[in-house]
Amino acid sequence: MYIRKIALATAGFVLLGLGIVGIALPVMPTTPFVIASAVCLTGSSPKLAGWLEKNKFFGCYIQNYREKTGVYMKTKIVSVILLWAGLIVSMVLSQNKILFIILPIVGVCVTAHILLLKTREKD
Repeated sequence: MYIRKIALATAGFVLLGLGIVGIALPVMPTTPFVIASAVCLTGSSPKLAGWLEKNKFFGCYIQNYREKTGVYMKTKIVSVILLWAGLIVSMVLSQNKILFIILPIVGVCVTAHILLLKTREKD
């Protein structure tokens, strides 16, 4: 049981780290990693799960997901703009022909996902 809790806590922090990296890299999604981190930390320690849920940066992701309250329109717009800006910069700087095919496909899929999320009204 003790080894399981350590493994879940470790996985939770690794996933949280990937979520943090996803803030800066547009092709890595932040929210799924943070939510998966919350699941792992909940299984390892209620104290760690509470810490993550109260975190000022990531707590809102978990709360909105659990309550299915949606995403503000402004957040959707900013997300799509930053996504495409990052993808375009990545394509231009890399000059890799494969990325000119893959990244637009990823961009369209992620954009569709963002736009299909429930839109949250102002509080």
